[in-house]
Amino acid sequence: MMSKAPENLGQDRISLMVIEDNDYMLDILVNSLKRIGFTRVQKAKNGREAVEYLKLTSKGFSTAVEPIDIVVSDLVMSPVSGLHVLQWLRDDKQSPNRFMPFIMLSGAADKTNVEETRNRGVTDFMAKPFSVDNIYKVLQRIIEVPRQYITTQNYFGPDRRRSKAGPPKGIERRRPDESHATVVYSKDRVEKAANVGSDTWIFKLPNYLKQKMMGSNARQPFTLPEDVLVNAESALKREAEGFLDWAKQYLDRLSKQVALAKELSGERNGYFEEINLIGHELRGQGGTFGYPLITVFAKSLYEVTKPPCRQDDASLEIVRAHIDTMRAVLREKIGGEGGELGQQLFKALKMAIAKFSAAPGA
Repeated sequence: MMSKAPENLGQDRISLMVIEDNDYMLDILVNSLKRIGFTRVQKAKNGREAVEYLKLTSKGFSTAVEPIDIVVSDLVMSPVSGLHVLQWLRDDKQSPNRFMPFIMLSGAADKTNVEETRNRGVTDFMAKPFSVDNIYKVLQRIIEVPRQYITTQNYFGPDRRRSKAGPPKGIERRRPDESHATVVYSKDRVEKAANVGSDTWIFKLPNYLKQKMMGSNARQPFTLPEDVLVNAESALKREAEGFLDWAKQYLDRLSKQVALAKELSGERNGYFEEINLIGHELRGQGGTFGYPLITVFAKSLYEVTKPPCRQDDASLEIVRAHIDTMRAVLREKIGGEGGELGQQLFKALKMAIAKFSAAPGA
């Protein structure tokens, strides 16, 4: 049963869009948001569908669709990725709001992906597997402490300086003060830079989300009662049973890709791309539903099938070993770290990878 969040905090006044190409995870995310009171949620099954909807919300285009306040998007999607949606929202003339908070969600939370999304103007990056508490804290941060926006020759988006320590490594440096920049507080209040030729603009806009949520009570902090979070987290864990069926279907898809690729003696790129994508999907989900070993083994599969990987029969046997290992986790319902049985599975998979990596053609 879905627990009801306190009405007086105003989460139900905020409209979110969740973009996720996995139907199961899309429903999980939407349900989790609703359990903490964010009841106005639009679904999009891929980036293309999201962009088409957001175009309709642009000013003066249509009043038949609800405007969006916050976007939560998966990173890896087809035919349009979360990264492309983010870039469109920040740069395109048809974007309904270039300042819209954008949360990227991905199982591929490695340094390269995090930095690339940050450099494209993401507001926050949330790794899979996720928890209700993760979602709540990110939304709380966006609502309570919105980041100022920056425009330079090379960047538009939230200020990438989260602390006084300065910008992330490799990012162009701005001066520590604001004398070089034009500061915008609202359309009626703009303070020009001392250096007229400066191309840096800093936007310190009113906290629209907080005002929309709480109106005259905007000084009240957005803090949910502990029991709301506990109930929502418990509901997420109860959905683990559905995860088992979903994961088995993905392992069946993997087995089919291996069988089809095995029949070919030539080009296998398409099959290995699909295997890699399924590995990415699985690694982002297991830990969310109490099966962190699925995340660990799927991450290993993702890594060994990243291009330019070998695509010979030995590599297919490595994929098959990962499938068998994950099937064992699901069959025995091995939760947590798996204890002694989990260690045995680790060891067996490691031996299989070593064996087939040393096969002829390596």
